[in-house]
Amino acid sequence: MQTAASDPLSSHKFPSSNLKVLLVQPPVQDFYDTDVRLQPIGLAYLKAAVKQHLPDVDIRIKDYHSDCGRKTVPIPKELRYLSEYYSVADKSPFSTFHQYYRFGKSFDQIESEIAELAPDIVGISSLFTPYFREALEVARRVKNRTRAIVVMGGSHASAVPESLLASPHVDYVIRGEGEKSFVEFLRALRNHTAIEAVPNLAYKRNGDFVFNPIQENFSIDDLPMPDLSDFSPRAYQLGHEPMTFMITSRSCPHKCSFCSVHTTFGTSYRRRSLENVLEEIELRYQQGYRVIDFEDDNLTYYKQTFKELCRRLIIRFPNREMEFVAMNGISYLSLDDELLELMFQAGFTSLNLALVSSDKTVRETTKRPHTLEAYVKVVNKAYQLGFKIVSYQILGLPNESLDSMIQTLAFNAGLPVLLGASPFYRTPNSPIARGLELNEADYVRARLTALAIETEIFSRDDIYTLFVTTRIINFLKGLPLRSTTTLGSLVSAAPETHKAGIGLLLLKQLSTTGRLYFWTKQGLEENRKFVSAIFFRVLSEVESIACQNGHSVIVDDFHCRHGATAATLINLT
Repeated sequence: MQTAASDPLSSHKFPSSNLKVLLVQPPVQDFYDTDVRLQPIGLAYLKAAVKQHLPDVDIRIKDYHSDCGRKTVPIPKELRYLSEYYSVADKSPFSTFHQYYRFGKSFDQIESEIAELAPDIVGISSLFTPYFREALEVARRVKNRTRAIVVMGGSHASAVPESLLASPHVDYVIRGEGEKSFVEFLRALRNHTAIEAVPNLAYKRNGDFVFNPIQENFSIDDLPMPDLSDFSPRAYQLGHEPMTFMITSRSCPHKCSFCSVHTTFGTSYRRRSLENVLEEIELRYQQGYRVIDFEDDNLTYYKQTFKELCRRLIIRFPNREMEFVAMNGISYLSLDDELLELMFQAGFTSLNLALVSSDKTVRETTKRPHTLEAYVKVVNKAYQLGFKIVSYQILGLPNESLDSMIQTLAFNAGLPVLLGASPFYRTPNSPIARGLELNEADYVRARLTALAIETEIFSRDDIYTLFVTTRIINFLKGLPLRSTTTLGSLVSAAPETHKAGIGLLLLKQLSTTGRLYFWTKQGLEENRKFVSAIFFRVLSEVESIACQNGHSVIVDDFHCRHGATAATLINLT
């Protein structure tokens, strides 16, 4: 049992009723921010669980990230090497990043607002590892102006709770799924009982970290639907339509070595019942939402059940009154022709697929149970139906060669998909990172913008070059071609004023000088980190680049010897 002297709650007197709880989504700092996928659905689940089990608790959510603007902030010392890569404000179609920003409210504003709200408990989401410092800064600001207890949770909190508990401003951390643990935690505070029985809770005692045992969460069908009452339906949008997030399952049956999903959700893959899912979709429609993003880690694993969901959605929304997306990605292994047809009829219009690598050895090493044949079949069928497809490749997986990465990039260039390249980083407690002594600098670099990993096999310049190469290929895939043509014809016919002309003129320079240039307000500036030889190696493995409008760019010798005009090749209207 805890003694009063060591009990972190000993100096706090909580009311037996009207306990005030504030849940916070912190701002983030990075070179870019995702325009969508910002709704704090995990906090909405926590609020709903508290309202169901402790209805007398006053609980609300504050989202200090979404729709709160941005401001340039200093780049952290752990990322200063990136100044060589993101050196100028490139205005070309191939641009990557430049300024480092805080996306969300200022910490001064957050501190003042929380002080005015005067909560007893503040729960802070520490979801993504590279932004754990922002979450800790919110905790510090809470302690500056209030006597509130601070508890943190989320994926990072589950993976490395010690990194948060080490802060003097953090009292507790909840690991894993949080609904049951948070309810039991609040019940212990309200009833003034000891916290040893609260599952999944971590805390400090006499200078040591204490970890209560991990226990199962509420049954997935017993979880109340996320409480979105603190958000306007217009707060989160996709294509100017109100969007909300959903999950139909938790965890994942696959065990990919680079993924840390099991750290938070355990290894048991659980599904909600079909009726439960349909009930929530109907509720969101009645609340005014018109887009639902399924954030499952493996949405279509149970193929027959998902087919039935699509059939029900087709009946309920025969005119596609709802749009459905799965931005977290869909495993192509579980897709077949019938399911793709049902998904399209139900309101899905885009597919995010994760090829990871076209190299069989790499897929086996990372425990990806997939085949290229299945992937190509899905891509071709989805494109035929009218899906917009993005295929994601991880650049720089451990033990992957530069040749292997080039092979994958070239392979996807010839398919009717946009390329989504993600430079590899180590996620704490993922299988691929276990046994490694990761430090605070590693946490800060656990983001795709960091170009964090280089090995004896490949350099940071190589990864950066492949990343930019995907931008170039996507630019070509998006050209409004009138017919299939050659790359040499395109660059020789580069218009000087049309928006497509900038990219084509830079490619013309690249073909004649072997150098890629930034397009800046001050003029052209050489991109000295771009390894042209690697770019040309990619092209040497590509016969043709499949464009989104059905035409192709044939990769010839890439010499500007052709006399066609831009208007005959590209629709400039």
